[in-house]
Amino acid sequence: MGTGSLAPGVRAGGGNTGWLWMSSCNLGLPVLSISFLIWLLLAAPGAQAAGYKTCPTTKPGMLNVHLLPHTHDDVGWLKTVDQYYYGMDPHLLTFMPIVMSDVQHASVQYILDSVIYSLLNDPTRRFIYVEMAFFSRWWKQQTNVTQDAVRNLVRQGRLEFVNGGWVMNDEAATHYGAIVDQMTLGLRFLQDTFGSDGLPRVAWHIDPFGHSREQASLFAQMGFDGFFLGRIDYQDKFNRKRKLKMEELWRASASLKPPAADLFTGVLPNNYNPPKDLCWDVLCTDPPVVDDPTSPEFNANKLVDYFLNLASSQKKYYRTNHTVMTMGSDFQYENANMWFKNMDKLIRLVNEQQANGSKVHVLYSTPSCYLWELNKANLTWTVKEDDFFPYADGPHMFWTGYFSSRPALKRYERLSYNFLQVCNQLEALVGPEAKVGPYGSGDSAPLNEAMAVLQHHDAVTGTARQNVVNDYAKQLAAGWGPCEVLVSNALARLSLYKQNFSFCREINISICPASQTSEHFRVIIYNPVGRKVDLMVRLPVSEGIFLVKDPNDRRISSNVVMVPSAYSKTYQWELLFPASVPALGFSIYSVNKMSGHNHQAHNLTARPKKSKSRVLVIENKYIRATFDSDTGLLRKIENLEQNISLPVRQGFFWYNASAGDEESPQASGAYIFRPSHRKPLPVSHWAQVTLVKTNLVQEVHQNFSAWCSQVIRLYEGQRHLELEWTVGPIPVKDDWGKEVISRFNTPMRTRGQFFTDSNGREILKRRDDFRPTWTLNQTEPVAGNYYPVNTRIYITDGHMQLTVLTDRSQGGSSLLDGSLELMVHRRLLVDDERGVAEPLLETDTGDKVRGRHLVILSSVSDAAARHRLLAEQEVLAPQVVLAHGGSSPYHSQAPKMQFSALRRELPPQVHLLTLARWGPKMLLLRLEHQFAVKEDSNRNLSSPVTLNLQNLFKTFTINYLQETTLAANQPLSRVSRLKWMTDTGPISYPAPSRLDPTSITLQPMQIRTFLASVQWQRLI
Repeated sequence: MGTGSLAPGVRAGGGNTGWLWMSSCNLGLPVLSISFLIWLLLAAPGAQAAGYKTCPTTKPGMLNVHLLPHTHDDVGWLKTVDQYYYGMDPHLLTFMPIVMSDVQHASVQYILDSVIYSLLNDPTRRFIYVEMAFFSRWWKQQTNVTQDAVRNLVRQGRLEFVNGGWVMNDEAATHYGAIVDQMTLGLRFLQDTFGSDGLPRVAWHIDPFGHSREQASLFAQMGFDGFFLGRIDYQDKFNRKRKLKMEELWRASASLKPPAADLFTGVLPNNYNPPKDLCWDVLCTDPPVVDDPTSPEFNANKLVDYFLNLASSQKKYYRTNHTVMTMGSDFQYENANMWFKNMDKLIRLVNEQQANGSKVHVLYSTPSCYLWELNKANLTWTVKEDDFFPYADGPHMFWTGYFSSRPALKRYERLSYNFLQVCNQLEALVGPEAKVGPYGSGDSAPLNEAMAVLQHHDAVTGTARQNVVNDYAKQLAAGWGPCEVLVSNALARLSLYKQNFSFCREINISICPASQTSEHFRVIIYNPVGRKVDLMVRLPVSEGIFLVKDPNDRRISSNVVMVPSAYSKTYQWELLFPASVPALGFSIYSVNKMSGHNHQAHNLTARPKKSKSRVLVIENKYIRATFDSDTGLLRKIENLEQNISLPVRQGFFWYNASAGDEESPQASGAYIFRPSHRKPLPVSHWAQVTLVKTNLVQEVHQNFSAWCSQVIRLYEGQRHLELEWTVGPIPVKDDWGKEVISRFNTPMRTRGQFFTDSNGREILKRRDDFRPTWTLNQTEPVAGNYYPVNTRIYITDGHMQLTVLTDRSQGGSSLLDGSLELMVHRRLLVDDERGVAEPLLETDTGDKVRGRHLVILSSVSDAAARHRLLAEQEVLAPQVVLAHGGSSPYHSQAPKMQFSALRRELPPQVHLLTLARWGPKMLLLRLEHQFAVKEDSNRNLSSPVTLNLQNLFKTFTINYLQETTLAANQPLSRVSRLKWMTDTGPISYPAPSRLDPTSITLQPMQIRTFLASVQWQRLI
């Protein structure tokens, strides 16, 4: 984690937090002038430590209605992040004639100004805030006086932070590592700014479109006491109301021992909006409370009666004498006085009825205070063990399209996560010299913040407007630059060699000027995984013969392959060579062009459509793939190691997107997936096939249409099949929106079951037309069976398993027995009426997409070992950096051509989730057991594993180690979460054991987080 925005000298609002080391944020000098109100704050009663002790008093024997004043501020959606913060209208930026804007008015800076003003006016008022991406920006612009006033509001519990992440992240298209990073960024800001006073106790995901089990597990491991949801499936909600299960304990891991992943979870009564007729924002039209009986507009009595009936009705669906009402919505409280003035009157008027026998008590409250009352009720709660996918808000309205929307952005986000981890690791390994070195000043913070923004539930989901999506991509691109400088400084320091580094950002479309124009260049490959990695390097080059040498200056085998370009009508040349990179280290290979012509280049061999020649096969010693000679389609996969053979027919199909019909007006859009027919149409029944075979790779190039092609590839020594697809621009001139899938059909008997990952970690079993906790009335047999696939999906018959790994988040399903499908791209002509008000019709960047599916066929007993380790290498792929032109020694010693930062490799069970700079002499370290309980039996990889961290790293020495919560904002020894009674029996709460750096044990699926005080070693 970068420290570019961090600097000493800013005191934390919580005073001495008891941390051994205290980092600080460079928050800048403040600006807002509200000092004339500060005396009001100083006179406010009850200024005591934040937390449950500051909660308002409730009344036993009454129905206590907790009003929760809040605003929901999307970090980008219809407007960009900056437009939302400053209150810009995007139409006014185009210098077009002024028209009525279709974008909501919203200005976060004014919302926060107004809320603070209103809170200072009345000591009984409370407010909650969520998005640190906005709040941290606002905070930097405030005066010292205002900052002190806000610190006091936080200390009194009247301004409460919930969730506390940089954004309110999505839960379907997000990888768990990126979720942890964005939460860490936001919670660190709160810790550095407010100390323990600013510690959020409640997770608050009121707008994400479905909820993953892994998200709840992560929140529990971060130390949260509760989790409140806004959106759940309409049928699920109806059932929960009927069975009084609107609040339960979510047991969010099948591997972690309770209560490690247990989290109390409540469903809010009205999503996150105010009750009908009780919205008093400038954006609302409900009448204000008129309590003057002489006014002809007097409505106080009517409003009070309505409120009492509403509270009584709502109470029927919850088990305690407490209920909540969310008083706010999207970008509300820009004039907070309107809200608070009317709520002040409502509270007074309703509570006055207690003198007449009313048993309803209304109060300003917060989610934490409501949760505290539920906990004090000492009830026994039911337990939930599945997730909340897929989400539908009505019949035929399944929000499963966004699992796949904007696949180019989803891939860019995943690549950026990969590069951020590389950047963080190298900064941690080298220390201060990575930030300031021969290439200038590097910084990981901009990419860290851009990646955090991308986790927002309208960002990586692909559900923002096109101009906003473009802005998200620009933020990522801007973040890459400072990280590239940092990586260059670090590699020069570690290799003792200053070189002209080049980062090929467009290598996914075979563009890399450094390799295509240079006669001589070096290839530096950094491996962010804690074990040695063998890979095939593939670089676009000019025509010619090349000599490749390994780090020991030995010539190695290489091929130049001539392939058709998917992005033009020409052919191009690609250089292939095998590379081996040590754990958490790099290898440097040299490439020299020997001549300008290559008469031995391996050309494509064309196969006509109806060839009667021998069966087309590609194979190595582990895998054989057979193709139909008539159609050119994949026909069979064989695992030669295990003597397993499975007929597999793979092809591309498309669903005709519904624009609404007689059954329902609902159309497919950025959020909603709704095909007009259950059976998809084939892109083509056959493929034009060309063949490449060398000693290093065998490939079948399939061309299905002008807009759909694929390369099925098998490298030497590879135990999986690689399918590299290119789709787009999807044609829509026929006025049909299209949703394109890759489908694998097999004769495997799977009984309607398939399995998907949850945010890239634990695996969940899925069944067609089934929900584990309620009886489903299925209205969309395709879309209603789609689930988010973050890294993998598989089917099994109990003996063999077919697993498909993805390179980005996609939607997937198994709609036929023995079948798997993944949606790779979608282009639509109609909006789905969920607020975006524009169709998902990418016309430039993002209209043509390339991606990869990795296919594993294996026995069930070793399937987990294969897909777990391969997924790790796919998410944290080696970073390839080129160096061309001149170079110079960084030191007098000979350059290092190969290096590992570890003295010993990590065991296969252990994933190095995080290694990042945390402070001047501190690092953040996360170690993860990446196997689930009983998942692997062959190699015993599901067993606990113990590590010795002492002298593990070569570049630094750990002087002191402190274990923390997952988000690194609390020492683990001080965490005391609320305890809950469940209907599954008592739960044991073991005391934390003494930390021994020489013996760190990881249980299956456990993540352990440490802050380490370190001393960097001299690298010469």
